[in-house]
Amino acid sequence: MFLRRWFCLGLVFWAYSCFDRGLKRMNFHLMAVTNGIEASWAAIEYAAWLAKNMHSHLSLLGIVEDNDADHPVEEMFGQAVALFNQEDIQHSLLVQNGQAEDSIVAFDRQQDDLLFVLGPLGRSPLKRLLAGRSFRQLMAEIKSPILFVPSRRLPVRKVLVCMGGLGYSVTAEHLGMQIAQTHAATVTLLTVIPPIEFDYPEARRMRAAPDTLLESDTLTGRYLRAGLQTAREMGVEALVKIRQGIVVEEILAEIKTGEYDLVCMGSTYSSHGLRQFFTPNVTAEVAEAMECPLLTARYHEEEN
Repeated sequence: MFLRRWFCLGLVFWAYSCFDRGLKRMNFHLMAVTNGIEASWAAIEYAAWLAKNMHSHLSLLGIVEDNDADHPVEEMFGQAVALFNQEDIQHSLLVQNGQAEDSIVAFDRQQDDLLFVLGPLGRSPLKRLLAGRSFRQLMAEIKSPILFVPSRRLPVRKVLVCMGGLGYSVTAEHLGMQIAQTHAATVTLLTVIPPIEFDYPEARRMRAAPDTLLESDTLTGRYLRAGLQTAREMGVEALVKIRQGIVVEEILAEIKTGEYDLVCMGSTYSSHGLRQFFTPNVTAEVAEAMECPLLTARYHEEEN
């Protein structure tokens, strides 16, 4: 019981330390990734669309793996260059030998301003069983934002930002707002009130009056109001939705009924120490269960 209370208090203190820290407009260098498999083409198209509409340079990282003969990177590069030239996108091509996951981690450690755009890497069921899914591994090992594109949903017209009371989603929220602003998309700020697992005042207040959560002085209420304020300042149309139930199930239900083009979620790896081991990886569970593009980013404070 003491450990549970200590953990809950630690989460609350961390969340308050994140609140009200202003984030400047974030500028990331787009890096699309392919290992040659057909499923990665959607990510390349998505990255090209973002680069064109945000007037950004685009790098395409081609990773030549041992089974390159089955899905050659060279052929994918040819298709990509034709697309980039057609859309008049400034681009550069990079080639790396090795496993895709290792190469992405290596590039992340070399550069601080990357936003990786990637799709499924085509791992076999056996490899996923033994080593886990690539998306989870990359979430754990790289600090850069990840835009995971299992399918092409363009143009972006509806963006869902999943928000909680711990501040994990702040950076993902701001990136999603930037995309929505650029493409005149609407934003829905979603929060899910879960069943009470830890008996602490914040959780009791949320469940006691869900209809007034937005106006409440809870951490979640404050984050929702801050999100609406950010949207107003950026000229983005935004609304709030509140659901109750199992978090992953409710997020997936909202994605299905809302027909969103992009989902933005925070990362449990925003925290340090024991928190990430106690907190379920909701983002990874959602990403693995849907076909909608998902943007995830760790929380970080911008320098003034």
